[in-house]
Amino acid sequence: MKKNSNPAYIVNGGKPLYGSVKIGGAKNAATKQMVASLLTDDEVKLTNVPQIGDVDATIELLKSLGVKIAHKNDEVIINSKSIKNGDVASALSRKNRIPILLIGPLLHRFGEARIPMLGGCKIGARPVDIHLDGFKKMGAEIIYEEDCYTVKAKELQAAMIELPFPSVGATENLMLAAVRAKGTTTISNAAIEPEIMDTAKLLQSMGAIINLEANRTWVIEGVESLSGAEHNVIHDRIEAASFGITAAITGGEVFVEGAEQDHLLTFLNALRRVGVPFTIKPNGIVFGSAKKYSPITLETDVHPGFMTDWQQPFVMLLTQSDGVSIVHETIFEDRFGYTEALKKMGATIQLHSDCLGSRQCRYQHQNFKHSCIIVGATPLTAAEITIPDLRAGFSYILAALMAKGKSTVTGVEHIERGYENLIEKLKGLGADIKRA
Repeated sequence: MKKNSNPAYIVNGGKPLYGSVKIGGAKNAATKQMVASLLTDDEVKLTNVPQIGDVDATIELLKSLGVKIAHKNDEVIINSKSIKNGDVASALSRKNRIPILLIGPLLHRFGEARIPMLGGCKIGARPVDIHLDGFKKMGAEIIYEEDCYTVKAKELQAAMIELPFPSVGATENLMLAAVRAKGTTTISNAAIEPEIMDTAKLLQSMGAIINLEANRTWVIEGVESLSGAEHNVIHDRIEAASFGITAAITGGEVFVEGAEQDHLLTFLNALRRVGVPFTIKPNGIVFGSAKKYSPITLETDVHPGFMTDWQQPFVMLLTQSDGVSIVHETIFEDRFGYTEALKKMGATIQLHSDCLGSRQCRYQHQNFKHSCIIVGATPLTAAEITIPDLRAGFSYILAALMAKGKSTVTGVEHIERGYENLIEKLKGLGADIKRA
């Protein structure tokens, strides 16, 4: 597909979508597992890798370090034996937040890692202090510079680490460091998302001794070396949820092949409360639609709670619910900025800094607009809108698919970071959409 410097999606909305769509591998597992391959000199083969921008950016980053990579369709073969040094190029650090996960593998190889400041979606502060504090406990020295930080350690030592918050990135980072550290590391109050579980499976296949124990605690016994492995990446639960809501809001029915009930339990419960019908099949889930939806109160949380990346498409569904709904975002403090464009299209949405929910929240009394009131049902009208970040991007596509008339959606480079062949998949369901 030919790309231009300022691409856009042109969407003629108002059509119900029907059919079947196959979701790809999980972005948040595949990219981290590509980094995990740096822990061995042997070949690591990953399958079911999504064909998306974030994977391409990660391949570019690893190649810049001297890693040899063969990439064809959904298969990536990585050989890190030729890696040159632990200095990550600053030009490649702004595309996503993968560079910080290189600290552990680079320390094990070179005793030093130089990491530039990070990029990725602008959805909140997402500080790296939790990561670096963990490395300090493992014996690393951190040198802060203006636009980067250097981490040094001749040999990482095992440590007892308790995270102040179950950070996904910090859990993954310290896990990658601990598998080859000297001794047994415990990471408590840790994240336990399905993508992390999947990465733990890869590490175990490579020879790591790693176990999840009670109370969100990872126990990792360091080993001297790891070997190569083959691993099939889990399906993307964010993409699965996104397409499920596509069926609901357009008045259609979509079979999402690869959607896994185990990874979508809280999402499916929320759908049922709203009134969206779904049927579990052996190889996926059929999502349907109803004439009327009920309003609900929803709070995001770490796994197994309602995922923050499900929040944006779900807000689109709630604009079509008959009454007042409330969404309380407890993971990121600045994730409702995308709603301004939805209001432009006719949605009735108000943002508040109060914690409109019962869940304990880090952002109480901090003046962050992290609670959202949605009044529905409201018809949407076509508009010209610009995508601000990856997950908001799909909600904009949903809005355009719902709205009658022609919408122009720019900033599509954000959504192409995380959704594989989106135009083709939507067209396969009957959507009138093209890339211009």
